[in-house]
Amino acid sequence: MPMTDPLSPPLLQINENGLFCQVGNFYIDPWRSVDFAVITHGHSDHAKAHSRAYLCAKPSASILRIRLGKHINLQTLPYGESITHNGVKISLHPAGHILGSAQVRVEYKGEVWVVTGDYKREPDLTCDPFEPVPCHTLVTESTFGLPIFNWPNPEEVHKDINAWWDYNAIQGKICILFAYSLGKAQRLLSQLDANIGPIHTNPAISAINKAYEAEGVYLPNLDNSSGDARPGSLLIVPPSYLNSRFTESHYINTTAHASGWMALKGMQIQNRSDRGFVLSDHADWKGLLQTVEDCNPEKVLVTHGFVEPLVKYLNETGVQAYALNTPYQAESPILREQNE
Repeated sequence: MPMTDPLSPPLLQINENGLFCQVGNFYIDPWRSVDFAVITHGHSDHAKAHSRAYLCAKPSASILRIRLGKHINLQTLPYGESITHNGVKISLHPAGHILGSAQVRVEYKGEVWVVTGDYKREPDLTCDPFEPVPCHTLVTESTFGLPIFNWPNPEEVHKDINAWWDYNAIQGKICILFAYSLGKAQRLLSQLDANIGPIHTNPAISAINKAYEAEGVYLPNLDNSSGDARPGSLLIVPPSYLNSRFTESHYINTTAHASGWMALKGMQIQNRSDRGFVLSDHADWKGLLQTVEDCNPEKVLVTHGFVEPLVKYLNETGVQAYALNTPYQAESPILREQNE
């Protein structure tokens, strides 16, 4: 797509508060409180509290109010619709990461930038699928920006999880599945076979479940009437519960992690799990490259993960790419668990 009026300085740039649009006087996923924040989704490394006003995709509203406070000054947009803020056109488009996750399209004087936020290309029953948005400059995450990250078919992963639970239920064990409370837990719940046994979640996940169900996402009935799960049950809890009194109290159990980090050799052992299921809500290496191809930008800015390998590869293949430095370069699995 031709660029009609190149800007200097660039339409979006990093300052001490995050990714800033100077001409529009707003931030995208700022790191600190600001006057006006456009939020891609509700994970804590993207949605920070105490800004004066927020804009998000409509399906994300309930999640942001849970995460940032009931009374935040929040404006919402349906996917694909736009507003003009200080002369800059802003629209939000599905990112496929979690419920309400959005890419931010910013247009000014004919120049178009797209900020992906976190995204994935695989199907997910709990959120709208990723939508490629053509642009002049693409700002893409690279959480899993290494060729070793190549996701298996998610349908097969879900079948494996149900088979693992079914086998252990027959053995009279409790299955504990560690997953992020926002996004991953609901994705797992949507694919569980509730005929195998009772399903439990912790209160943090249960609160998010209500936001998903309010947006029409189907989740199975949960047996959360008691804190004591019986043999044959499946418990979904955040990774922070690992080695906690909660897991220790369920002594006849087997544990597993569901995460893209399980693709790394030894990560299952490091997390002291009996099983590791490779299931990520981020694009893998092929997904990142496919997104650059689909959006067909003149320039790519890479952030939020393994930045340098992706930048190097894109430049070697003829795509003009640069690192956009943030506090989230090459995040460790431990940091990612804390953020989500």
